[in-house]
Amino acid sequence: MPAEWEPHEATWLSWPHKEESWPGAFESVPGIFVELTRHLAESELVRINVADADFAERVNGLLRAGGVNLDAVRFHFNATNDAWVRDHGPIYVVRDGGGWRERAINDWGYNAWGDKYPPYDLDDVIPARIAEEMNEVLFQPGVVMEGGSLDVNGRGLLITTESCLLNPNRNPHLNRVQVERYLIDYLGVTNILWLGDGIAGDDTDGHVDDLTRFVAPDTVVTVIEDDPGDENYKVLVENYERLSRMKDQDGKPLRVVKLPMPGPVYFENQRLPASYANFYIANRSVLVPTYRHANDAKACEILQLCFPDRRVIGIDCVNLIWGLGSIHCVTQQQPAAWTLPS
Repeated sequence: MPAEWEPHEATWLSWPHKEESWPGAFESVPGIFVELTRHLAESELVRINVADADFAERVNGLLRAGGVNLDAVRFHFNATNDAWVRDHGPIYVVRDGGGWRERAINDWGYNAWGDKYPPYDLDDVIPARIAEEMNEVLFQPGVVMEGGSLDVNGRGLLITTESCLLNPNRNPHLNRVQVERYLIDYLGVTNILWLGDGIAGDDTDGHVDDLTRFVAPDTVVTVIEDDPGDENYKVLVENYERLSRMKDQDGKPLRVVKLPMPGPVYFENQRLPASYANFYIANRSVLVPTYRHANDAKACEILQLCFPDRRVIGIDCVNLIWGLGSIHCVTQQQPAAWTLPS
């Protein structure tokens, strides 16, 4: 599995339509997707899952009105239950050799984070449908796994959390060693780094893309809560302490960069999993969720230092996070495949 900063052919989106995921706030969500699409289309294709041609035409109208480069947009008729393509979409792996970079898709099982939000039958078959349409090699490991639960550096390291991957609502028949074997066999990693729990309000049982992300082969950013009275404080301190003891694939200490938290974000008295770690690395930009907080600018400045060759763009996600996910949760990279020049 290549790192997210490696060249993309495209970014996948599943266009939002399930109003129950954003009760009372859905009306603003498609506009956020338009903004995401506009920025993504500046440097790569944007592939959008929609139910049918009528749905595609409605979305096309929104994109046109939003000033999106429509030449960089492709619609794919794949009906979905919801918009969280990071977790139900294709997870790609690549193989380099003989002047080629070949690409394949892992079709992990998807059960809506431990059967929390049925039905999810349409989402579960998205990787297989995409593989068939695009004539991609398809691997089916036969276990539940979500894209937001893991992050890789493309050199052999994978980072994840115990609270998610070892949760009995995913693969109760597997222990830690068996879970690691699936990750090694199907993602081509060699070293697995385990964090503990996730942040408050996260209904995924602790996805790592709200906590800690690779920004270079030897470097991660990890969120830190400065307020000792906040319920995230102890969890994030513990994860930071674990990271400080971890090594990279060459046995060297992992470089750890602290990223602030935006402070508590609530909607209708519910704590939401707002985190700056839920950014997405596109070909020429890094799209960062912001939450109308004083730390927005600080988080973007830190990430700009991590990605000097990309433009860091903050996107207001106060309404998007009411669905309990942010920018990384609604995007999935399709790595580029190529023939090297002779």
